[in-house]
Amino acid sequence: MRVLILLIIIGLAIGALFGQLMQAFPGYWLIRVGDTSVQTSFWFGLILLFAAFVVLHFGLRLLGRFAHPFSRIKVWNSRTRHRNATRKTERGLVALAEGRWKRAERSLTHSAEDSSTPLVNYLSAALAAHYQGRFDQADTLLKRAHASTQGSESAVGLVQAQLMLDRQQHEQALATLTRLDKQLGEHPQVLKLLKQAYLAVSDWDGLRRLLPRLDKQDLISPEEKKELEQRAYVALIQQAARNPEDIERVRNLWADMPDHLRNDVSLVALYAEALIAGGQEGLAERLLRHSLKECWDSRLVLRYGLLDVDAPRQLVYAEKWLQERPNDPDLLLSLGRLALRNANWGKAQEYFEASQRQRPSGTVCAELARLFANLGEHNKSQLYYRQSVELLDRSLPALPQPSKDNV
Repeated sequence: MRVLILLIIIGLAIGALFGQLMQAFPGYWLIRVGDTSVQTSFWFGLILLFAAFVVLHFGLRLLGRFAHPFSRIKVWNSRTRHRNATRKTERGLVALAEGRWKRAERSLTHSAEDSSTPLVNYLSAALAAHYQGRFDQADTLLKRAHASTQGSESAVGLVQAQLMLDRQQHEQALATLTRLDKQLGEHPQVLKLLKQAYLAVSDWDGLRRLLPRLDKQDLISPEEKKELEQRAYVALIQQAARNPEDIERVRNLWADMPDHLRNDVSLVALYAEALIAGGQEGLAERLLRHSLKECWDSRLVLRYGLLDVDAPRQLVYAEKWLQERPNDPDLLLSLGRLALRNANWGKAQEYFEASQRQRPSGTVCAELARLFANLGEHNKSQLYYRQSVELLDRSLPALPQPSKDNV
């Protein structure tokens, strides 16, 4: 109400102002055409002139609209098709999320040409076709996606690689991802897919080189990284160790290995076996001796007792360890074997018997039986052979055996 009163007051003020102007500046308009003349006041003529300008302006605009009717219809039709395409795209994406692959593919494909985002339509339709098992149609839709939008190579390539991995086309996926990696650099999704591809094709060297890049971008947990590193180096050392002449390859792998893996017992044992197979027994002895100082493990102790590098020196080292672990049965077994290598039969017997007392073992009984047999003490030899068989029998699975009643 207050606004209305204010507008009335302003209108009256403007009217009064114009009244004063009309009185202060009188005048007239005289228009003569032939014998006809028209005369009016200056202010009324000014109002008529303004009104004629307004009418002419809007009249010209109206004529302009009627002059291009087809373009107006075309614009209206384009907008309508775009709205329909948007609705179909939304329905297609919803169907894709719900797992209705056939409906999703149909809606997304039909609306792609009129959509403002044809790349999204074609890529989503390709996923729907792939999930139906229509792989050829999925590849066709990926080609349409590439042609629909400039600069879509990376997006199309990533989707294509993912679909190849799902189809177990691992080599093709790896080739695509390698090309994308060169183009995109440190792209997170490319790196994650590369990890899957390397694992699928057992490309352990490629995976080994990829892991630091994944770790740099926090794309892998410390636990998973450690596990994959361990798997990669185990596989690479095993591959290289198959050819004893490729011992330098094995040594280079060990040199490149992260420090924390050099304390991994399984890797140490594997590397030691590769060195021995390659004729590097001396290096294997130093490796095992150093590793046992860092991490005591029965597997390494037993392997050390089987080495034949410098038996007297090895026996000295092992007897020093015995001072810290006097009741270790595996160390006592290795000491007995090292004593045999030094032709110290009495000491070997003592170590074997001490090991047997700490933990009865078929292996130790067999060593004692062999030793006593070669010493000419056949009764003791037969006794330990029987004990060895009995201990071995305990480890066998429980199976039916013949008896006097059923023979």
